Amino acid sequence: MKILPAIAIGVSVALVLFSLYTAAFGVLPDVMQRGIHLSLAMILVYLHAASASQKNGNRLGVFVLLGLAILGLCAAGYQVVFYDAVASRYGAMTDAEIIIATVAVIVLLDATRRTIGWSMVVLALVFLAYAFWGNLLWGDIAHRGYDLKRVLAQVFLGADGIFGTPLGVSATFVVLIVILGALLEGTGASGVLMDIAVAMTGRSRGGPAKAAVVGSSLMGMISGTAVANVLTTGTISIPLMKRSGYKAHVAGAIEAVASTGGQLMPPIMGAAAFLMADIIETPYTEIARAAIIPAALFYLAVFSAVHLEAVKSGLKPMDPSELPSAKKSFISGGHVLLAIPAFVGFLMVGYSVMFSSLWAIYVLVALSCLRRGTWLTPRRLLSVCKSTGDAVLPVALATATAGIIIAVVTLTGIGLKFSSLIVTLSGGSLFLALVLTMLSSLILGMGLPTAAAYILVATLAAPALVNLGVDLLAAHMFVFYSALLSAITPPVALAAFAAAAISGENPMRIAVVSVKFGIVAFVIPYFFVMDIRLLGMGEFSTLIVPVGSAALGVIALAGAAQGWFAGALGWILRITLFAGAMMLIFPGMITNTAGLVALAAVYAVQKFAKPSQSVTSPS
Repeated sequence: MKILPAIAIGVSVALVLFSLYTAAFGVLPDVMQRGIHLSLAMILVYLHAASASQKNGNRLGVFVLLGLAILGLCAAGYQVVFYDAVASRYGAMTDAEIIIATVAVIVLLDATRRTIGWSMVVLALVFLAYAFWGNLLWGDIAHRGYDLKRVLAQVFLGADGIFGTPLGVSATFVVLIVILGALLEGTGASGVLMDIAVAMTGRSRGGPAKAAVVGSSLMGMISGTAVANVLTTGTISIPLMKRSGYKAHVAGAIEAVASTGGQLMPPIMGAAAFLMADIIETPYTEIARAAIIPAALFYLAVFSAVHLEAVKSGLKPMDPSELPSAKKSFISGGHVLLAIPAFVGFLMVGYSVMFSSLWAIYVLVALSCLRRGTWLTPRRLLSVCKSTGDAVLPVALATATAGIIIAVVTLTGIGLKFSSLIVTLSGGSLFLALVLTMLSSLILGMGLPTAAAYILVATLAAPALVNLGVDLLAAHMFVFYSALLSAITPPVALAAFAAAAISGENPMRIAVVSVKFGIVAFVIPYFFVMDIRLLGMGEFSTLIVPVGSAALGVIALAGAAQGWFAGALGWILRITLFAGAMMLIFPGMITNTAGLVALAAVYAVQKFAKPSQSVTSPS
């Protein structure tokens, strides 16, 4: 093993051990905990880049990158070393700190560019430019102007800057969840889940695609990120789907959509859910409980779309010889999955997410010792540390860079102005405000991890929804959904690009088909804002009708999107089915009844009309 990859693994081990130690014995003061976390992440970014340069024979590049790693360590770790001196000055900045803060911002933006691309960097630069020269603008968007020292003090020393709450969530909650997920992966839990999914669905039409849906929903409890989910389950499901008759772009789209929904799936959701809990000061258990019904409706719709696609294409079930034994797989490695209910159990009795994750890790390590096949050998443990480091990097750097944007928003008050703009443009219409908020999320979230996209829109647009009377949790859940949809929405759809790498298809084609399969995710948020019972709020008896009606609605919506229900749908029947779906999801006895009538009418026409009278499907 070459020296640089070995050092990178050593840094990943240090990141894991530091996170576990502080979880067990108490976190350090905020800036110190976050500074160490970011320092280790910055070193990892440049060690990976230096390793790549070394492979290419670029010695000068290696020295430059190692120099940037040292600068990143010093800049991010400055407040760790001089914590008492900085704290005693209550945010006042020295001349030397202006230089250090400038270096910190530049190196952070470069590290972010290397990790998640230019989109987040460009946004941060736009906001910094606004902080410096926004006084030259006109009207309400102008501000009084700030000099370099004031802006850097806010960005580098302020509580809302680089070392603010988003990075704090990454340094405490998220990293522990990632360690738990990496340990589950290391003990073979993902293989067990995928075997169970294939065994459950393989005997029905489109079995591999249904396995992708089931497997990705289960894997969401481990990975919590769309791209990681695609790369984990997609390597198995996409080739299976292609062999069973699905076209390559359809197979990639199904996996991209199912994997994106993994971030919605309790009990362990994506990083954005933990950020939401911290931002709106609501226990994570409440976030997870509110996500159950929308997540179930999402996967019901995707499962229905997959089934209808299989029927429309005339696909056959898998050959019995290809089906794994769920029983055998569960016996050999299923015991490690008990760590997941252990995590939930600790949450339910009132422990924090961080402490629950720590104890779930203890349980998992103990369970892994029960069978030889799940032993966490030294090689596996090093692999777990490496996977943890790689998975934490985009979250740590995205949240730190988001801190720059939040600092500017706080300093200039642009957040209130943006919220006011949404209210003004919507004319006070909640529906138009929701549309504008979703569009903002999709645009700002292009190429960003869900956590970063959520932070931006939660800061800028969520207050507008609250001002229009939307429940706080419902408003942030709407933003959460909107943020994660950027993973499948063209032109920059990260999950679609990951699926394209496996399926060998054009990523844009996969992204377009992904939107068709995942259409319900674009629709459901509007309805849970209008009827918070779809977030599980209310007595159980009051949830039965709206949830049951919404379930029928998402199935009908899947049929309308696929152009197939009881048979091929012509335009008239397709539009009727779509309208019926909307009315079934929309709260209200009259609309639900009308939707049910439309659904029954479409089914009756398809079942009893003569074949010669059927209208050819437009799809």
